[in-house]
Amino acid sequence: MNKQTGESVISDENSRAALWPVLTKIDADLAEQALIQGCGHCGGALHRADYPRKVRGVRAESRRHSFCCAREECRRRETPGSVRFLGRKVYAGFIVVVLTALRHGLSTERVRVLQEQLGVDRRTLERWRRWWLEQFARSGFWRVARARLVPPVDAATLPWSLWVRFTGEGNAPLLGLLRFLSPWSTRRPPG
Repeated sequence: MNKQTGESVISDENSRAALWPVLTKIDADLAEQALIQGCGHCGGALHRADYPRKVRGVRAESRRHSFCCAREECRRRETPGSVRFLGRKVYAGFIVVVLTALRHGLSTERVRVLQEQLGVDRRTLERWRRWWLEQFARSGFWRVARARLVPPVDAATLPWSLWVRFTGEGNAPLLGLLRFLSPWSTRRPPG
């Protein structure tokens, strides 16, 4: 990851605004795939059951793609993965990833300035940090995924050490990482 690219994505409101439609399109594609696959519990058809979602860090109204099984005896909700949201976190997923990652690549003072620009409290950033080190790093999802990464990713510097594994120009590494993390955006995170 290029530090300047990551920093510009979250420090500049226009960059955040330009990234949001790209993420929205990727989420629409993920939702379409989930719709085609049907209910993960019974295989039934799915009906759209999207819901509004307020997201901090981006000035955009947003709806979270979601479905409900059409079979009366099932009626379970299916929420496809997302690159816009990371679980129940109220900030846009890319802000959680980028700001936490930049703690390993920028000076403490620059991270503080970015936190202030986005309105992210120091305690929130510490909570995100713990999430990466505790919940994510100890999950079954990560145990399986990290086994495929050679050389191994340094868990102590997640998500930075994972982000640098994704290549490409501009936002391509960030988009790759967000796609990789999309299973974590559902109500039932993996592992």
